[in-house]
Amino acid sequence: MFGDLAKRPSFFNLRECSSITNKEETQSKKKRKLTSVVEHVQHFHTSKKTKTTPHPHPLPTTTSLRPWVFNSRHNCSHLQDNIVIVSYNILGVENAKKHPHLYNNFSQQYLNWERRKLRIRNELNSYNASILCLQASFSHTVYLSLVLNEVDRFDDLAKILKIDGFTGIYKARTGEACDGCAIFWREELFTLVHQESIEFRNFDLRDNVAQFCVLKMESNYSNKVAKGLTSRSRNLLIGNIHALFNPKRGDIKIGQSAIYKFLASSELNLQRHDRRQLSVRIEAQSRWNTFRAHTKMANRWNEEELQLAAGRIGVTHLKHHLQLYSAYVGVPGSSSTRDRYGEPLATSYHSLFLGTSDYIWHSKELVPVGVVDTLSITNLRKTRGLPSEEWGSDHLALVCKLAFADDNNGT
Repeated sequence: MFGDLAKRPSFFNLRECSSITNKEETQSKKKRKLTSVVEHVQHFHTSKKTKTTPHPHPLPTTTSLRPWVFNSRHNCSHLQDNIVIVSYNILGVENAKKHPHLYNNFSQQYLNWERRKLRIRNELNSYNASILCLQASFSHTVYLSLVLNEVDRFDDLAKILKIDGFTGIYKARTGEACDGCAIFWREELFTLVHQESIEFRNFDLRDNVAQFCVLKMESNYSNKVAKGLTSRSRNLLIGNIHALFNPKRGDIKIGQSAIYKFLASSELNLQRHDRRQLSVRIEAQSRWNTFRAHTKMANRWNEEELQLAAGRIGVTHLKHHLQLYSAYVGVPGSSSTRDRYGEPLATSYHSLFLGTSDYIWHSKELVPVGVVDTLSITNLRKTRGLPSEEWGSDHLALVCKLAFADDNNGT
């Protein structure tokens, strides 16, 4: 979720920045133009004048299956400062290994990390992104200095994103889970001001995490500052979370991520909903049934579960004052890819699930200019499951272009 922090007081505790640093690569004296992303990556990892060889998993050509869709409700042409946000669950390597039954409908070569990594990078580059929010991406073992394949997963991806101008921060899940969350941003566009994280097990909510950072837009990137229209710096609060999905633990999801209806409407009465229906994961075409109040509930809340979900004893009605809006709902799309509410019909597809579990939310200070459309159910089913020849994860990336709403009034 994203919001403009200009004129707002800081509320984070300062922590040491864990921005990625990287050794500069010795430039090759060869003048031959690199003709593929694969050769570029190989060149980055070598300081010798060695001849590059074709990668065994060549990248597919740029697809036109996911076009940009722009806001037809508002004229956004006059908005001057735009940023492109990508939220992407890129399928942790160990997670894929632990659940092979989810990926048994297609060739196992599609799960190869080296193959997926290049496809993910190629896709991210096609969006010309400003900020990346990645989930289920890396291993916590990097902090334990253990000699395991997952140790370098963050560094692995960070190195190739460094080539494209990104730097970032990472938060590992607690416990034994081998994944976490990472936020990357273009170094030429933003400076990290604050970072903060939440470990949900500190609230008796198991081992999921969330990360937050405040990014300051460089003044030479802001069109309004460059034109002398404002001297105010642009600051963004970025939040990134990989929420637990477990039908048996609805109380966990409420306390952890706040479900879709709670985010959209700002309030939720826990006792009006079946505990196992409170999830941010929606089966394709079933959102209406999920949001409908249940008069007969098979899974009612007990006192302990209510306390865990609400955070205190005796509370059953939850409220927040963030005024958040879904980026995809803000940009009307086709009925072949959107449900009646405007959300994508599906953002994830494997052997046991086809539906929506990914969202981008923004505050009223930002306006959605456009989004990259998702795939239709028909086109998704043709893949027999994700990852696939073109897509590097079992989730689809959500991509939106946001502008600052104060451009509307010239301030």
